[in-house]
Amino acid sequence: MKKIYLGGGCFWGLEEYFKHVKGVLKTEVGYGNSELKNPTYQEVCSGRTGAVEALYVEYDENIISLERILYHLFKNIDPTTLNKQGNDMGTQYRSGIYYEEKEDLEIIENFLREERKKYKDNIVTEVLPMENFYLAEGYHQDYLEKNPKGYCHNLGAILDLRKTSEYKE
Repeated sequence: MKKIYLGGGCFWGLEEYFKHVKGVLKTEVGYGNSELKNPTYQEVCSGRTGAVEALYVEYDENIISLERILYHLFKNIDPTTLNKQGNDMGTQYRSGIYYEEKEDLEIIENFLREERKKYKDNIVTEVLPMENFYLAEGYHQDYLEKNPKGYCHNLGAILDLRKTSEYKE
C-alpha cells in the first residue's frame, strides 16, 4: 500500500471524490505541514498555522498508480490559482501534493511537467514533503456523506467520476 497527501481547497469535496476512486483504500482529512502542533479548524482558518487542508490517500498501487491519483486531483482543482479553489480562499485552501517517499517526487515532477503543457497560466500547486499531518476534528471526516447538501466546489468532478469505470460504490 502507498500513500500521498493532497491539497485542493476544502477537504470535504476531495475526500468525497477520492473515496469513490477504484484502488483508493482509505481517506482521512486533516491539516498538513502546520507550524502549530495539532491545530484546530479555527486555528487553521486564521492563517497563522501555515497548515493546508489536506487529504490523506492510501491506495493500492497494483490497482491505481500515483500518476492516476494526480490525474484525479487535477480533475478537482484549478492548479493555476494561489490559495483559492472555488469559493474557498485562504492559505489553507492552496493546492498541493505532499509526499513521504522520496521516489514519489520524480513521478510528481514528471506529471507536472506534462500538465504544464496544458495550461496557459503557471501551475502554482506546491510540491513538498509532508512534515506532519494532524487529523481534522471528527465532524470533518466523511463530512459530505453525513451532510449530503453540504457545500462542495468540485461537485462536477464527482458527478463526472460516476460516469467512468474508475468509480466504485
